[in-house]
Amino acid sequence: MLKLVLTGVWVCAVTLGSVYFSMQYASAPVMSEADADRRASEEYIPGEIITVPVIKEGAVQGYFLAKLSFSATKEGIAKLHAPLRQVVTDELYDMLVGSKFVDLADTGSFDLPTFKVAVKDGLNKKLGNEVITEVLVEQLEYLTKDDVERVANSQNRPYQKPVPVVDKNGNVAADKIPEGAVKATSSSH
Repeated sequence: MLKLVLTGVWVCAVTLGSVYFSMQYASAPVMSEADADRRASEEYIPGEIITVPVIKEGAVQGYFLAKLSFSATKEGIAKLHAPLRQVVTDELYDMLVGSKFVDLADTGSFDLPTFKVAVKDGLNKKLGNEVITEVLVEQLEYLTKDDVERVANSQNRPYQKPVPVVDKNGNVAADKIPEGAVKATSSSH
């Protein structure tokens, strides 16, 4: 018993020592003064989920779901004539409705870095100034029209009859309870 207690104390001492020394030698990443000034002049703007229809050949082919957040200059945000979230939503609709960002034939060709740069450039062009400094993607999904219909129809699925259980002799065992289950149930009471 004494060996077990001493082993526990030894393990605790080693653990605490390793945590202490790792904290002593760990250091925060060094940020240059220019980076610190830039970060102090920026503000994080959380995004909201928007659903943009993907239109091809005059019909809706699917839906592009996006939740984008932004890093923007405080000075630029103060000069805006409309709230940034509404401007972002408007620009994303302008960019994505009827665009080639989502190719239905080859969804694997989507280029996220290009998309982020295009959103940033499009927003800054619309705002008339370098307001957006970074685009952060929180959620990005594409649902085909068939995916949406499949989910919608699964809630209205008609009741399906249960499949009967057949025992090894080919008899339908719908009303039979195996003997082992009865004994196990009755013995537990």
